[in-house]
Amino acid sequence: MRLLITGGAGYIGSHVVKLLGEKGVEILVIDNLSKGHKEAVLYGVLEEVDLSDEITLKQILEEFKPDAVMHFAAFIEVGESVKKPIKYYKNNTCNTLNLLKAMMEVGVNKFIFSSTAAVYGNPEKIPIPEDHSINPINPYGFSKAFVEKILIDFDETYGLKYISLRYFNAAGADPEGKIGESHDPETHLIPLILKAAKGERESIKIFGTDYPTSDGTCIRDYIHVNDLAEVHYLALEYLLDGGESSVFNCGYGHGYSVKEVIDTAKKVTGIDFKVEEADKRPGDPPVLVADSTKLKGTFDWKPKFDDLEYIIQTAWNWENNRRF
Repeated sequence: MRLLITGGAGYIGSHVVKLLGEKGVEILVIDNLSKGHKEAVLYGVLEEVDLSDEITLKQILEEFKPDAVMHFAAFIEVGESVKKPIKYYKNNTCNTLNLLKAMMEVGVNKFIFSSTAAVYGNPEKIPIPEDHSINPINPYGFSKAFVEKILIDFDETYGLKYISLRYFNAAGADPEGKIGESHDPETHLIPLILKAAKGERESIKIFGTDYPTSDGTCIRDYIHVNDLAEVHYLALEYLLDGGESSVFNCGYGHGYSVKEVIDTAKKVTGIDFKVEEADKRPGDPPVLVADSTKLKGTFDWKPKFDDLEYIIQTAWNWENNRRF
């Protein structure tokens, strides 16, 4: 089996590359390395390519002839997307269209897309089902929602078969410690907490303590990155076996509050780092939890790492033995 993976030098992409490489899949990674790390690509071949380069994209697809494409390459910072929407629409939406166009031109018609729970906006029901209304509240969410619409049109017009995976909160690191989360700047809660534990940050801030939740702080659905990688493998098998296009939420179906994550991190690290309370951030819903019934039923997916302590422990091991 041959697989082209875009953004395979990034956080989630590199964990998928590792899993599929261990399963014997022949992999070609393309990444412009603006956010990714070449050291994170443990299997296959890495080519430094930008998805705006349509000519090179088509040449690569013609020469490699992949059975499918997994597309991770995207900018992911919500706050930045509000300040720089052009950057997000150009990379996340237009460059994805470049990739899809090249695929259609060379006859590659299997596609797995990294989408996001941000397409839902402020949820109307919890847990959030896949048929929830699509109503993003920031350019990042819109940039992904536009691609999902493009995928529907490409299926109907060109016969593209796709799986769109709507991530909730990917977290943790490779249990073997070879790869992990390494963003610059870092915006995700768990690595920020662990940097506070290491003394690399003065404190960790809780943005809002009067939400309508059990302890007043926001609740999120955290999924270990290796469980998320397994979902990609199952989605790939599904498409190659003739499965129809579909959309799936990627989460465990339950969440943890910010305070619960902080308390668990203190337990795992054994460090009582400083915590500060701050004002709410605009656009932060009180609760974001996936309804993962469809995912578990369709793929017979059984999470292996659904344990907050384990998630944080793998992330802590990575933080203390970081390779890049």
